[in-house]
Amino acid sequence: MSDQSLRRGPQPAPACAMVIFGGSGDLTKRLVVPALYNLADQGLLPERFALVGADRLAMDSAGWQCQLHDFIETMISSGRSEFAAKSIRADVWQKLGHAMHYVEGDFLKDELYETLAQKLATLDESDQLGGNVLFYLAVPDRFFGPIVDRLGKHGLVREERGWQRVVIEKPFGHDLASAKALNAQILKSLKEEQIFRIDHFLGKETVQNIMAVRFANGLFEPIWNRDRIDHVQITVSEDIGIEHRGAFYEKTGALRDMVPNHLFQLVAMTAMEPPVSFSANAVRAKKAEVFGSARPVSPDCAVRGQYGAGSVSGNAVCAYQNEADVAAGSAVETFVALKLTIDNWRWAGVPFYLRTGKRLPRRYTEIAIRFKHAPFALFEETHGEAIEADWLVLEIQPDEAIRLHFNAKRPGPYLVLDDVSMNFKYSDWFNQAPAVGYETLLYDCFIGDGTLFQRADQIEAAWAVVQPLLDAWSTPAKTDFPNYAAGSEGPEAADELLRRDGRQWRPIRPASRD
Repeated sequence: MSDQSLRRGPQPAPACAMVIFGGSGDLTKRLVVPALYNLADQGLLPERFALVGADRLAMDSAGWQCQLHDFIETMISSGRSEFAAKSIRADVWQKLGHAMHYVEGDFLKDELYETLAQKLATLDESDQLGGNVLFYLAVPDRFFGPIVDRLGKHGLVREERGWQRVVIEKPFGHDLASAKALNAQILKSLKEEQIFRIDHFLGKETVQNIMAVRFANGLFEPIWNRDRIDHVQITVSEDIGIEHRGAFYEKTGALRDMVPNHLFQLVAMTAMEPPVSFSANAVRAKKAEVFGSARPVSPDCAVRGQYGAGSVSGNAVCAYQNEADVAAGSAVETFVALKLTIDNWRWAGVPFYLRTGKRLPRRYTEIAIRFKHAPFALFEETHGEAIEADWLVLEIQPDEAIRLHFNAKRPGPYLVLDDVSMNFKYSDWFNQAPAVGYETLLYDCFIGDGTLFQRADQIEAAWAVVQPLLDAWSTPAKTDFPNYAAGSEGPEAADELLRRDGRQWRPIRPASRD
């Protein structure tokens, strides 16, 4: 969030048009338009606003509006309330629906951009949009460069009147070389400040709250360093499989899909130095420094895995190699665990252990800060062997919470210590508006705040950290896949990765008192 929004609170975004390339796609239906609806419901969408969907599917504006409305209603009626509010308010939808327009065309043909230019000119004149346009690329990554090239060719991102910005989804490249090439390509048509590389993890309240916890409290920042912290664990656990995305996953795998973007964003928020302000450039510069200080991960500090058949939440599920569109004997990883070291004055000697995987016991994401043990001598004769080191746990999904685990005396005549916790849940303290996680990010795009978005140097530095793993794992080699059962917590080698450092993973199945 910007310094300005901290001072005066959020206001309706300025007048603009928004063009969604991939307007009939899954991302648009599941996340982008529901987020726009929620912004409209909260009074944060621009008062003067036009929404243009562009895609190959033959459809008119009324058909597009109806398709989106019916999809959201279906999700709500099936209990998937995370897609939007618990019900669609007719007045809010009518306002959003009135702003919807659809343009049919091929992303790779000039005719689409000529049509878009005419449409935007008409809408700008009739709706007084000030020449402001946000282009959202909700398309497969192979279209990112070509679309930006054509936007530049047809003058659609030339900021002669108003602003023009482009939102680019992940994956931003598939390795260091392709990320550099994509950055070079789009920077021919755009300035860095026009580019909003989006990662939906950063739209979650707990992730954004990391900076508030660290920098707004005298309690935490003085101990947020190698003198007091033993190690950090970041877990992104998914109970789902690849969900009919076999063709995509066979080309991607868990490392590319999750680590340089989602997990590294959590690392950056946890490890960054205090910025001089909450301006976008100040915050993003500190995030980039994290990966500039991180050592490239060697293969002996990483583990990969692939799920076999098993049971998740009591339901039998098949092995990855039996999923649709997956090659027989596939060596694509569905699980990654690695040890990351950040070689700067704050974090030298403090390992960051990261893991993510499909078909784990439950959907769960957390950042766990393990503090160093207190001296034991005082408690040697009073059950000192039971003393646990303290944890600060930031839970990101499915619940948003912060938990502090520490030692306290158990009631009774003897000094016996027990591990207790203090829990803060967002839902207990704040009335949270319905959200899909994109609301804050879209609003920031409208107001031009790039704080929560990645800069070119940060993208390239993150890919450089994992490039040794990509190189090592790209060479055909015999694997022991599948090496973990669906519903388990991952391969045994992941446990060994921490065991050799004298540590162990926090369980994905939390203790009942959590």
